[in-house]
Amino acid sequence: ILHLYTCTDQIQYIEWSSDSQFILCAMYKRGLVQVWSLEQPDWHCRIDEGSAGLVASCWSPDGRHILNTTEFHLRITVWSLCTKSVSYIKYPKACQQGVAFTKDGRYMAVAERRDCKDFISIFVCRNWQLLRHFDTETQDLFGIEWAPNGCVLAAWDTCLEYKVLLYSLDGRLLSSYRAYEWPLGIKSIAWSPSSQFLAIGSFDEKVRILNHVTWKKITELEHPAVITNKKTIVYKEVEKSPTLGTERLSFPPTRALASSLFSTQSKYDICQVPVSLNYIKPVADKANPKVGVGMLAFSADNCFLATKNDNIPNAVWIWDMRKLKLAVVLEQLYSIQCFQWDPCQPRLAVCTGSSRVYLWSPAGCVVVKVPGEGDFQIVSLSWHSSGDSMLLLSKDHFCVCYLEREEVK
Repeated sequence: ILHLYTCTDQIQYIEWSSDSQFILCAMYKRGLVQVWSLEQPDWHCRIDEGSAGLVASCWSPDGRHILNTTEFHLRITVWSLCTKSVSYIKYPKACQQGVAFTKDGRYMAVAERRDCKDFISIFVCRNWQLLRHFDTETQDLFGIEWAPNGCVLAAWDTCLEYKVLLYSLDGRLLSSYRAYEWPLGIKSIAWSPSSQFLAIGSFDEKVRILNHVTWKKITELEHPAVITNKKTIVYKEVEKSPTLGTERLSFPPTRALASSLFSTQSKYDICQVPVSLNYIKPVADKANPKVGVGMLAFSADNCFLATKNDNIPNAVWIWDMRKLKLAVVLEQLYSIQCFQWDPCQPRLAVCTGSSRVYLWSPAGCVVVKVPGEGDFQIVSLSWHSSGDSMLLLSKDHFCVCYLEREEVK
């Protein structure tokens, strides 16, 4: 342990600054933020929002400003650690993704709601000056996200209205896209790392890919319950109980033997098509139905897109973006909790709430069981930026998983 910092109350959110020099700890119930320094452990900062309250807190890309959103989304307060100055941004919108920074950290877009209309403001992060302010053609703006190159801002409407709007840095509307009108619309959105593709996951169980030249749809990726294409590889997870010879049995059993008696191992089998996947019919009369494409992620090299259709919760679909075809389906025993691409190479890590982590690459699939006492149920994972290791999270434990690099001869 390098340092141990004690906060005033229970920490509800924690975040590193971009240069790893400071740690932000937010205590939303108290309307309080505490900041700690790694270089100077005695230095600390305390920001109290007082009666305004606090619902969200985050670092700016330079790691020297903190953005606090007050209760009822009345304003965003920008606190400077260097000059102790304070700036205010009024009327931020309470939506899923209302603040977005460009990858280079130069600009910030904020979704706003005033006079029953949606607006977007673009700020220069260097001095927090307003660069552009414009209204959007949305009924109820749901989220905004910059393309990785920082040239285009995508804004999309609530699920009741299928609409994606694409704006330039100076606030011009470059294009708008609507696939259909009346049914539930957009569920998830992802930019490719090269900014060439925008993937839109919809409630109709399809992903639509827009290109960056004309902003028109180039293909639709469907998620059928039966895989029939012979060029698609289907990996199915199967469980098997360990076989023990009678010569190994002893009474009372050793600790290692007892744990192996009750542990099941799992591996992947390659299935012959056609393959029927486990399809769950959504309950139509309940809010937020488990239907449609809720998870999307591009690989770091832009070559693959991973998706999850919530109707088929146990499957991950991996699409080859060079051919715009379905390459692989991973069918798991349990529902997919999380998946994430290696930031350096096309390698996908998947977890399903079990004690195993699943890795896919174009070379094949592997199942890795987390060693240790008890049942470590992985509900989330996160890659290290080097791609050499990843963090596995259960409800109240974490584990660091190291991956061996192949020796280049």
